[in-house]
Amino acid sequence: MTPSHARPESRRQSSYLTFTPRRSAIASFDNLVVLANYEEHLLEARKMVWRDRGEPAVDIHDIYECLVHGARGALRAGTIAFAIRSGVNLVLLLTRIKNLSKEKRLSLIRHALFGSDSFRAAAMLGSFVSLYRIILNALPLLFPANVSLRKNLRNLFTRLFATQDEQDSLIFDDSPPSSSAPSPLRAQSLSLPLQISPGDRREARLSSSAQIHQSWVRKKTRRWHSVLAGAVAGAVAISFEKRSRQVVIAQQLFVRGLQGSYNAFSEKRGFRIPHGEVLVFALACGQIVYAYILSPHTLPKSYRRWLSHLIQVPQEVISTHHNMVRRGTYDPADLAQILARPDLHPDNATYLEQWRTTLQPYGPCAMSHPHVARCLSVPQDRILTVARWTLPIYGALHFVPLLFFKRAAFTRAPAHMALRAAWGTARSTAFLSVAVVIYQSWFCGMQNAYRALAARRAVVPEWLLAAVLSRPAHWIGGIATGLSLFVEAKHRRGELAMYALPKGLESAWVALRGRGLVLHTGKYGNPLLTAFAMGMVMSTYQNDPQHLSGLVRRILYQFIGPN
Repeated sequence: MTPSHARPESRRQSSYLTFTPRRSAIASFDNLVVLANYEEHLLEARKMVWRDRGEPAVDIHDIYECLVHGARGALRAGTIAFAIRSGVNLVLLLTRIKNLSKEKRLSLIRHALFGSDSFRAAAMLGSFVSLYRIILNALPLLFPANVSLRKNLRNLFTRLFATQDEQDSLIFDDSPPSSSAPSPLRAQSLSLPLQISPGDRREARLSSSAQIHQSWVRKKTRRWHSVLAGAVAGAVAISFEKRSRQVVIAQQLFVRGLQGSYNAFSEKRGFRIPHGEVLVFALACGQIVYAYILSPHTLPKSYRRWLSHLIQVPQEVISTHHNMVRRGTYDPADLAQILARPDLHPDNATYLEQWRTTLQPYGPCAMSHPHVARCLSVPQDRILTVARWTLPIYGALHFVPLLFFKRAAFTRAPAHMALRAAWGTARSTAFLSVAVVIYQSWFCGMQNAYRALAARRAVVPEWLLAAVLSRPAHWIGGIATGLSLFVEAKHRRGELAMYALPKGLESAWVALRGRGLVLHTGKYGNPLLTAFAMGMVMSTYQNDPQHLSGLVRRILYQFIGPN
């Protein structure tokens, strides 16, 4: 026993380095390994959804690898398309779910997440990626570039109908005959070593962006390969969507193909049209305004409603002006509807009563602004009205992507990024407001000019009086409206032009079809248009991707990849 007066032994703290016990070291190492594997799995999962820049193309050696490559692309693209469509449907439903009954909310949410629209989107994008990858990578195997087309076809049929021994003999027979006495240059090349030592090898030191560019350039294919693959895949894929959506998708793809083809052609030929985006937008607006007033049946009904809400004019004035210019008559119910408005200005009421007695060959502009007496006061009223309507929409379009996709930049400089978004919102709102003001000024100016010339009918020729209200005059008014695109930021003009161009082309096509100048395509029109469009788009994407818009190029790269 230790005596009671004995002091406990005190240990002196060591001043040397201490080592962690072996088991703790092993445990820490295992934890690091687990953490590294976890981060690697997260990186692999991220690559399944988001493709990094500069991903190398997959080397394809036979048809089986083509099928596997296409199946993997279809599974990835279909899953992402299903998730995106379901997410968009759910967000749109949540914006109006308060106005729906509680009994239907659960079923509507279930339909938004797992409805037919999501499966159609998955089937459309999955089938397109699969067919495009298979055809694009199979064509170089079936038709090598260094062999003539006749020999390629002969070898293809021989492989299809020959046995395995005959195919092996065909491979040896297709080898080029060697001469008995090789040339000195060939002998010298054969005597070179097959491997080069690391000291003799010289590699260029390139930046990552330059290496990505070189990798992209090396994956160029023969142009007809990408055209054929895009056309076949597009025609098949569009059939999975609803017919009402096929038109919109085919139109957008067609104008994107035109954009890429024009950019490639203009760079090759060395010419450029100044402010080409504004010119395209103005021409499209010319057709749209003309169709909206004089040929409304050539525009989709939903688009006509959107235009009516944008320009903030009663529909009765459009109907009255259309009937007066086309037929010389009008519907009295339209005029009675305007006269019964409680906000009708007394001066406008007097003017409309006078117009009904004289019956001028146009729809009176007082019907388009019933609460404002003077035409010069209309622009200020239109700017404020359109700004109140479009400001929240453009504010969301500029601020939401900033918060979701540019969070790092917003964190570094929040004031600067917020001011940029606010300035972009103001410019976009001003763009639409100026467009509406130009339209209203043209509509009122056309009628004021007609009244001023008609007062001097004795000295004014009839052709000039008729030209003021002619159909080309409506086209000119639409073109003038399109010049408002100069207010918008330069980098957004191309996207806005690509939005308006399909509507103008559709209206022109329907008008030409009504005159019998083009054929009726029936149910095959949308697949044919999609095939033609995707042939142009994929040819540009595979050979000259820089000529496509950044949005289209990024979407195609994420879904399809390098090949």
